[in-house]
Amino acid sequence: MRLFDLSLRYKLPLWGGGLILASAVAVSTSFVVQAWDNLNQDLLQNAQDIGRTMAPSLFPVMLHDNVWGAFEIVSLPFSAHPETALHESLIVIDSDKKVYVSSRPDEHPVLSELAQLGPEYQALSEELPLAPDAGIFVRTAPIERIIFVAVPIASDGVRLGTLIVTYNKSLLWQRFSKLVSRALWITLLMLAVLLPVTAYWGRRMMRPLQQVTDRISDIGNAQRMPLDPSLYPYRDEVGLLFLAYKKMLAELQDKAEFEKEMIKSERMAAVGRLTASIAHEINNPLGGMLNAISTLKRHGSPDPITQKTISLLERGLSQIRETVAALLVETKVKSHPLSAADFEDVRILVGPAASKQGTQIASLIEIPDTLALPSTLVRQVLINLMLNAIAAAGSNGRVAMRAQAGLTELAIVIENNGKSLSPEQLTRLFEPFTSFSEQGHGLGLWICYRIVTQLGGTIHAESKQELTRFITHLPLDRLDDNHNAKDLPD
Repeated sequence: MRLFDLSLRYKLPLWGGGLILASAVAVSTSFVVQAWDNLNQDLLQNAQDIGRTMAPSLFPVMLHDNVWGAFEIVSLPFSAHPETALHESLIVIDSDKKVYVSSRPDEHPVLSELAQLGPEYQALSEELPLAPDAGIFVRTAPIERIIFVAVPIASDGVRLGTLIVTYNKSLLWQRFSKLVSRALWITLLMLAVLLPVTAYWGRRMMRPLQQVTDRISDIGNAQRMPLDPSLYPYRDEVGLLFLAYKKMLAELQDKAEFEKEMIKSERMAAVGRLTASIAHEINNPLGGMLNAISTLKRHGSPDPITQKTISLLERGLSQIRETVAALLVETKVKSHPLSAADFEDVRILVGPAASKQGTQIASLIEIPDTLALPSTLVRQVLINLMLNAIAAAGSNGRVAMRAQAGLTELAIVIENNGKSLSPEQLTRLFEPFTSFSEQGHGLGLWICYRIVTQLGGTIHAESKQELTRFITHLPLDRLDDNHNAKDLPD
């Protein structure tokens, strides 16, 4: 796997750590270079200051040829700081480039030639200017271990000699190593603090992004899991991404529910048209057969066996007619407006079924004297829903019927404490010939659905915690002046 293909959970800490490390190295390198330059300049400046200070004092001493006086002068700086004598020395040479006096007489004998003290001193001897008006001469070579600063001992145009201040570069490296060591420890301390912080914030930033990526990847698999808002409660770009995902998820869920309802409505409408056409086709020959049997019973004189057969045929055909009638839901019916008495009638009609199995019925009806709804159709819906609720409640169960009229609609709730319905049953509840009991034929709820939708209302079911509830909403503007249901499409 290539580096740039890694997850941002790893790339962000790596990039951040790399930038911090590169910045620390760049800053440290700049500091080290500047520190070396400053130390070198300070060392040279210190040597020049020593030379300028001591040269005027050496002129009268050399003028009177006072060697011991000159030795005391060049030895004076090291008496206060003897440790510097290991890295520094002061040499006084005369105009012939011979040692007049030195702070280290053992290494620089008096009257010895400057060029005889060593290769570095020989190179200095060759380059050293001796003109009376010559200024301070500095010689420092990268490959040599000694730094030379030569200050002329002169006055009024007369030059008696030269004061040479020498520094061993080990002193420079010693001071430089202390500064580098200190800078290194400070850099390491900064890295020890910044790198973990960068790694933490990298993971902290990438965890919500990773979760958004996982959720978006699962959308195609119909797994639409919400995001935990406490994972990233801030309002920056990542927080706005959380909000955008939440909005998208809500819109997708609404779209899925809408598509589900559309498919269900289209399927129900197609089934309704099919069953209605079949029912109309059956009704014509069915009516003829029932009329023929009625004529045969009135004008014929069949024997007992034939009479028994005719009765069986009549009952069978009548059952077929009732089934077909259940398939045809007519909304163009003569009906008086709905009132509270209709609800009481429904309760009386379903009372025997409830008493048979010991089911308790409770009702709460909060409606005015009359409502602009066809009572016949609403009663049929109520009877079907109540009988289903009583059957589902079972022995010693409870059924409740509530109705409340608002300004624009009537809300009806029928609930029972029987066995809960599964999600699969709820999705197919209002389809024809879909029965969840051995006694039903699967048409009652479908008829309720047809009536409610043709009245412009809605009906749906909820089932949880051993409580199943059917909720119906009917608009209150479906009657004309003659109290008949308005013409509605099948």
